[in-house]
Amino acid sequence: MATKKGGWAAFPHDNSAFLYDGAALKKNWARLHKGDAEPFPASAEVQEAWRLYHAGDFQGAFEAGLAAGLDGYNVANKAACIYNNYLEASDAKQQKAYEEIAARCEELQAAQKKNANAYYLAAYALGRYGQLIGVAKALTQGIGGRVRSALDTAIKFEPKHADAHIALGTFHAEVIEKVGSMIGKMTYGASKESAVENYEKALKLNPDSAIARTEMADGLYKLFGDKKLKDVEKLYAEAAACEPKDAMECLDVEAAKAEME
Repeated sequence: MATKKGGWAAFPHDNSAFLYDGAALKKNWARLHKGDAEPFPASAEVQEAWRLYHAGDFQGAFEAGLAAGLDGYNVANKAACIYNNYLEASDAKQQKAYEEIAARCEELQAAQKKNANAYYLAAYALGRYGQLIGVAKALTQGIGGRVRSALDTAIKFEPKHADAHIALGTFHAEVIEKVGSMIGKMTYGASKESAVENYEKALKLNPDSAIARTEMADGLYKLFGDKKLKDVEKLYAEAAACEPKDAMECLDVEAAKAEME
């Protein structure tokens, strides 16, 4: 994989369909942000950072977002989250990046108390960090409670945040897989019913989402095993057939295709 200066790997797919120049960004914004419900930015600098993000220039989006100050933190953090989840090979680099993302999110929460993505992206970074160190270890370190609280807050400020509903479904599924239904419910308020409910809500809010389908498939398998295998396979097939509208969605669809093979 080609790398850019600074050690970030270049986006490995054709991005010609993901270039939203000029007015095209605003025109396509609602569809591009159906998952994260991010409001259209007033600042031209931040708009430009989002153009780079959607086109798969995650390093460019990260640097432009940081340069724009607090208003650019969501795009910088999201670019770093998606890059580290899909394209960064080193676990150590991923862990460090997720810690830095979570810290920037806390800074943004303090300044913009009702910014839903300041909470959602904190949960994303902490959740992925927890998966890297191991869910059981993450739970003993209190990361589970922080993820749950951040997701609940994101949904409180933006009830139509499909990605937060997906992440909450995954939170329930991972907790129950690790500690069982009884302790999961007593200690973390996690339940199989809530997991399924969150996944279904996410798909209703964002019906074109590949990631909603693959996360739901993984969650169903964690919760019900082979009993839900038909549903899992169907969800993966649907995810692989989704039409991506930006670089992140392209990575989601390619991951679904790879899983099916």
